[in-house]
Amino acid sequence: MNILELIQKRYTAKKYNPNKIIPQEKIEDLKEILRLTPSTINIQPWKFTFVQNTEIKAQLATASKHNQERVNQAQLIVVFSVADDLDAFQTVVENEVPQFRVDWYNQIKASMPESNLKVWLSNQVYIALGVGLTASAALGLDATPMEGFNNQALDELLGFAEKGLKSVVILPLGYRDTSGDWLVNLKKYRTPKDEFITEIK
Repeated sequence: MNILELIQKRYTAKKYNPNKIIPQEKIEDLKEILRLTPSTINIQPWKFTFVQNTEIKAQLATASKHNQERVNQAQLIVVFSVADDLDAFQTVVENEVPQFRVDWYNQIKASMPESNLKVWLSNQVYIALGVGLTASAALGLDATPMEGFNNQALDELLGFAEKGLKSVVILPLGYRDTSGDWLVNLKKYRTPKDEFITEIK
């Protein structure tokens, strides 16, 4: 199946089969794919937390407001977080990034208020989310991107403050339960191409 067919067939799963296990090799592939995700000036301001522990997932579910059932059912939860302690992140950048990129980052950092810098870093997490969603489809996994959760509760549960991180989005993954998923048989709706694509030749 090519990439277009994958995207045509994927959808946001609304119910998962909690008994169907994700092969470990697929989880390892997803880790490596996320590691290779591109970011602006290759700054990589994110961390990915893979959660399979049933008890931790149950606690994550309590912070997930409207998606508790899916968090509990999914075999794997990936929490996408961003650097929130900018001093600690500066140290990471200086130790792990080539000097010309460090200089570039410092120029960007100096050009905006700290609050804007944090927004810029957080927005890059969605690049990784897009890669993760596409990769999941390619791996034969279903996924449900979620923003509607209590960030503070989740950050406390996973000890993110101590790590200088802040949660941005979570991605439950697994295999759909078609018998109870109300979205599975609905036609995929997207705006026609000529309404949002402009060609300049």
